[in-house]
Amino acid sequence: MLLFCAFGYAQNTLEIKIFSEQEKEPLLGATIYIESLNKGATTNFNGIAFFEDLPNGEYNLQISYLGFETIEKSITVPSNEALIFFLKEDENALDEVIVQSSRSTRTVKKIPTRIEFIGAEELGEKAVMNPTNISMVLRESTGIQMQQTSLSSANTNIRIQGLDGRYTQLLRDGFPLYSGFSSGLSILQIPPLDLRQFEIIKGSSSTLYGGGAIAGLVNMVSKT
Repeated sequence: MLLFCAFGYAQNTLEIKIFSEQEKEPLLGATIYIESLNKGATTNFNGIAFFEDLPNGEYNLQISYLGFETIEKSITVPSNEALIFFLKEDENALDEVIVQSSRSTRTVKKIPTRIEFIGAEELGEKAVMNPTNISMVLRESTGIQMQQTSLSSANTNIRIQGLDGRYTQLLRDGFPLYSGFSSGLSILQIPPLDLRQFEIIKGSSSTLYGGGAIAGLVNMVSKT
């Protein structure tokens, strides 16, 4: 007599969400690794990663992301709890470096243009004071004045080094946003909460960015 035994293994789908602890923003491209199964996954645009066909049991997760501290978490599958984890920024990480290319070959020491950088941390602090527009963020930068040009519409121009606002070029992710007399309209329409950083050039940049950048330019970099 032959006896056949069949064993069934439960297969589970696991959904894990990864966010930054400080800004509570989803992290795109975070890596989650299960060493015991030699399986890994990366988070999507919404900070979500999926594991499929996981048997029941306990697993150790290793979660890592560039510029953030790596954490290890123990989970049980199946789980009735939402698997949401927050990563802290690595205090030992290097500061972000802004690299800008020009259309000519010159050594760094011969380039007269200086780029002022307002990062996410400083931007977040100032956005709390005035989350509706970017005027509060730029007003505290040296050499920049926010001039209200209309009482009825509250239009505002950005004046760099005393020159009129029409000589300041506004960029959004490197592309011209508004120029000339219409530049005042855009300032009040851009909430700082949508931005990741500011890049400010004080001084003529007309060669690369056109006649609207005689006084300088402001480049607003989006979060996504």
